[in-house]
Amino acid sequence: MNIGIIGTGNMGKILIDAFIESIAVPPSNLTITNRTLSKARKIGESYPDIKVVETSEDVVAASDLIFICVKPLEIHPLLEKLNKDLPKTKCIVSITSPVAVSQLESVVDCQVARVIPSITNRALAGVSLITFGESCNEGTRNYIETLFKHISETVHIEDSITRVASDIVSCGPAFFSYLLRRFVDAAVKETKISEEQAITLASGMIVGMGKLIEKEIFTLQTLQEKVCVKGGVTGEGIKVLEAELGEMFEHLFQSTHAKYYEDIDEVSKQFNSTNRTI
Repeated sequence: MNIGIIGTGNMGKILIDAFIESIAVPPSNLTITNRTLSKARKIGESYPDIKVVETSEDVVAASDLIFICVKPLEIHPLLEKLNKDLPKTKCIVSITSPVAVSQLESVVDCQVARVIPSITNRALAGVSLITFGESCNEGTRNYIETLFKHISETVHIEDSITRVASDIVSCGPAFFSYLLRRFVDAAVKETKISEEQAITLASGMIVGMGKLIEKEIFTLQTLQEKVCVKGGVTGEGIKVLEAELGEMFEHLFQSTHAKYYEDIDEVSKQFNSTNRTI
């Protein structure tokens, strides 16, 4: 299939790099554009075989599968503009969580899917969250599934868990890199270790921990049990975490969900204004 990318910001570029590096998509099968065209052209300099075009209509014309990598409130007007050029043979794939596949299907006549990627996909790792629209045929579903298995593990989700799944998969790297940074900062502040040494050790620890889980040598629970020897140093550290973390993560999910519902309300105003018989 020919792949189109509309929007080459952070996630759009991650998809381009990951698809090419994994050999899932030849650069010559990619057509891209961006509102600030110079960003797309810069990517084209790295991959000369990629087609960089001026408009989203040009992307649609050249592509079978079109990834919409723009902000949530930009999706509805973009799809209304493109719908006339989207026959049922083509498929739109949104990567944003506040827009449901049913809302996408209320605007366009083509096939629809939503795939929420993660920055970890750039390392051909992590998870991609997939939700197919009713319009999406079996062949297209199989292709999308195979495409993302080149760069991640694929997990199918319902709308009811979209936000929490996105928090874990997509936002999680930012949340835990922040915690790891605070971990390093505290080590530097409280001891004689240098920042460079602490970062090296912490980075190696988190990579090694990931490999233990990936290889199913330990689970999250058994990993803690193996390290935390009764009466030992680790146990004292766990006591501090238990005492001071409190409901921090509960508050985190409450906050992300509150913002999510705000976004949904704004997006719904756009899609509810669409008078169209489905």
